[in-house]
Amino acid sequence: MTDKQWTGNEVRKTFLKFFEERGHRVVRSSSLVPTNDPTLLFTNAGMNQFKDVFLGLEKRDYNRATTCQKCVRAGGKHNDLENVGFTNRHHTFFEMLGNFSFGDYFKKDAIAFAMELITSPDWYGIPLEKLYFTVFGGAEVAPGNTLGTDTEAADFWLNVGAAKDRIFAVPGLKDNFWAMGDTGPCGPCSEIFYDMGVTAVDDPRTPNCAAGNCTFPCDCGRYVEIWNLVFMQFNRDASGNLNPLPKPSVDTGMGLERTAAVLEHVISNYDTDLFRPLMHEATWLCGKEAVEVMDAASQASLRIIADHSRAATFLISDGVIPSNEGRGYVLRKIIRRALRHARALNAPSPFLSVMSGHVRTLMKDAYPDLEEHASRTTRVLDEEEKRFTRTVEVGLEKLNHHLTHWTAQHLEQARSLTPESPMLGPFESGLDAFALYDTYGLPRDFIEDAYRDARIPFPKEGFEQAMQEQRTRARASWKGAHKDAANPVYSKLAQTNKTEQEFYHGTKARDARIQAIVTKDGAVNEIKAGSEAEVVLDRTSIYSESGGQVADTGGFYDNSGALEVAEVRGAYYPVTGLIAHRIVAKEDLHVGDHVATIADPERRVRDMRNHTATHLLNAALRNILGTHVKQAGSLVAPDHLRFDFSHFAQVDPSELGEIEQQVNEEIRKNLEMRTDIMNIDDALASGALAFFGDKYPEANVRVVTIPDGTAPRGFYSKELCGGTHVVRTGDIGVFKIIGEQSVAAGVRRIEAISGDRALAEYQKSLATLRTVAGMLNAGEDEIVTALERQFEATKQLEKQLEALKRKAAGSLAGDLVEQARTVKNVRLIAAQVNGFDREALRQLVDALRQKLGSGVVVLASADDGKVALITAVTKDLIPKLHAGKMVQELAKFVGGSGGGRPDLAEAGGKDTSGIQNALDQVYPLLDRLL
Repeated sequence: MTDKQWTGNEVRKTFLKFFEERGHRVVRSSSLVPTNDPTLLFTNAGMNQFKDVFLGLEKRDYNRATTCQKCVRAGGKHNDLENVGFTNRHHTFFEMLGNFSFGDYFKKDAIAFAMELITSPDWYGIPLEKLYFTVFGGAEVAPGNTLGTDTEAADFWLNVGAAKDRIFAVPGLKDNFWAMGDTGPCGPCSEIFYDMGVTAVDDPRTPNCAAGNCTFPCDCGRYVEIWNLVFMQFNRDASGNLNPLPKPSVDTGMGLERTAAVLEHVISNYDTDLFRPLMHEATWLCGKEAVEVMDAASQASLRIIADHSRAATFLISDGVIPSNEGRGYVLRKIIRRALRHARALNAPSPFLSVMSGHVRTLMKDAYPDLEEHASRTTRVLDEEEKRFTRTVEVGLEKLNHHLTHWTAQHLEQARSLTPESPMLGPFESGLDAFALYDTYGLPRDFIEDAYRDARIPFPKEGFEQAMQEQRTRARASWKGAHKDAANPVYSKLAQTNKTEQEFYHGTKARDARIQAIVTKDGAVNEIKAGSEAEVVLDRTSIYSESGGQVADTGGFYDNSGALEVAEVRGAYYPVTGLIAHRIVAKEDLHVGDHVATIADPERRVRDMRNHTATHLLNAALRNILGTHVKQAGSLVAPDHLRFDFSHFAQVDPSELGEIEQQVNEEIRKNLEMRTDIMNIDDALASGALAFFGDKYPEANVRVVTIPDGTAPRGFYSKELCGGTHVVRTGDIGVFKIIGEQSVAAGVRRIEAISGDRALAEYQKSLATLRTVAGMLNAGEDEIVTALERQFEATKQLEKQLEALKRKAAGSLAGDLVEQARTVKNVRLIAAQVNGFDREALRQLVDALRQKLGSGVVVLASADDGKVALITAVTKDLIPKLHAGKMVQELAKFVGGSGGGRPDLAEAGGKDTSGIQNALDQVYPLLDRLL
């Protein structure tokens, strides 16, 4: 191995440089939130962002790529969360180095590249004698269909210098065969392992390994996989058959953290410079000396804090907000697990946001966008830490409360049971103990200690069963879906054809050639009038749905524009570069025909107004609420726009007014829009905003700018956008917000309208205002004052009414006391009093109790087909009588239910005809209870 002092940053840079020099495009890491991929909870591999390329849905202007991809494996199918901190190599957040070939080179070059990078002294310089290589050893890939050993890969390893006794064929589909899904691209793998030596053995069950007596392959921890080469060689169909791909591809993944451990000569990933500074910082923040945290428990806590700080920082930066479902639920578990271990080290508060700042310092060179989201990340972490602290405090109260429920009898029974017997008592199922762990964040060992201190058996089996059920629910909370490969018709067509996008230049295009016609039965050469189909043209003026903007509608015409030959109901991208028009033919159509396309011009204008208004709204939100605002989704339709964004509280009405005002100010300036075409790195460097849920090409991205010389940066708004926009902001006319609401934890939604619809809304509001003014006999500018007078008058009338009710109740109380009966020396009033709401009934009950001094009151009232019952017991009778239990009994007679305190209880019912029967039952009930 070279004498170079390696760092994680150097490992990353060297990998990318190696492949860039060999003709690979260096591609930026995609977001941890997968783009338009319903199959994934988080990005968990380098190939995720190229999935559509491998499936044939997308074609890029390069066929070799290399990346350092940020990944998370926590939650869903791929979940390493519970192992993190207790092993040398498990992480929630990690970086995957990879090189990819899209139908270019295959096994021979991929293996040669890997061997050169790993072993050459000019690169990583890892000694060849420390390496082992595996290839696919054969397996039955479908019933009756067996795929043999990948001898081709083994031979290529031999040719580049691997010793024959270091190449192992591993049979089966588990380790050395990769598939994207049940169907689709798949193929054999080849893995590279590094021998860490005897000191790396971490499995206590393997004493022979610890003595240095094991050989490869062995799972004792000594042999560590550092690189996996996937050879996409086949396409698996629904019946399980493997068909050779016309252009085999390569997808490789090297763990940055593992490779850094190898090159930095350490056993654990946590001993590399990627983690050690974070662990030192956590130690210092907790006020500890290094020698105080050398025990296994403290080291595990420090590892968890370091790992989870990284994961939380990157997830929040990519737009994930803590919540109780999906991605947000996983983030919340990561944050709370880190905080739980921080509490074990007596960490101060705030803690995790401070750790996040150190993550940014370590990672900012590779991921400069972390700084852009620093304030937002800090705020989210601080809020979540406060929430966690409150939750833990409640959890401690609940734990103490639960423990006090064990009676001496329960304890005696529980202690006498064998482990096989069912447990009795308030914790018999283990669900309550698990709720303290999962919901309230109390550590399991803390809960077990509390049980032990109280000499109460811990329900281990029930607890673990509840944990397994929770894992199942967590996986189910992410409803992933299979993503199919592109329709072969479109994939093949995309290899030689592309639809020119003329919708940026207008709503009409002439002489467009029909390239393909696709029906539910597949590709056809012609369709008859009345048929539905999808049609691909070589050029079109019909906007295809993308980036939140809905598709155009319109028609195909003959080139004169006089005869409509098809109605266009929408358009979409079946693969990158091709637009499929959903049509209903009005005339016979043939492949090769030439047509004119005309989009509905009124619909397009409305879409353009709303799309530009969306950009103005985004800029106004960031100006007024803060730069933590990040787009979380949008819809641009002809009749309205919808914009989702990250924010932590309801937007105040005064802020909404300011946002609306600022947007309309930019509209009145009538600023001329500008669209530039550039590569994505230059676009982002120029200040353009990108929405993490959209996918952008590396080159030829459209940058839509609203210039404003009065703005600090010379523009009011600048975004990557493929939509259609107005020529000048004044074309929007007017903008009006019609609603603001929450759609998820930390995500707000604004709905708005523009143009003629906004004008109509303002006119409608003005008409309503005038109507109200007429009703109040006031001028339009006097309405508020007139309403205030009305409200004040209403308040006075309500006070007078309450006074009359109290007087009436007092008078009625006197009458009812005179009617009181005595049951076993207890005075009882049972009566129906109509015209009293619940509050009035309570006041009457209070008056009756005072007048009785000692006794029981039962009142019933009927209003609008509903029954209200109220029962009261004076304090001296509470040892004998319980108002809540009495009202439960009486409620049955009126078809209802209820309950309450020993001194006062209420019930409701639906059967007014049962009131008298209920009151008649009071006397025998009281007689029985006394």
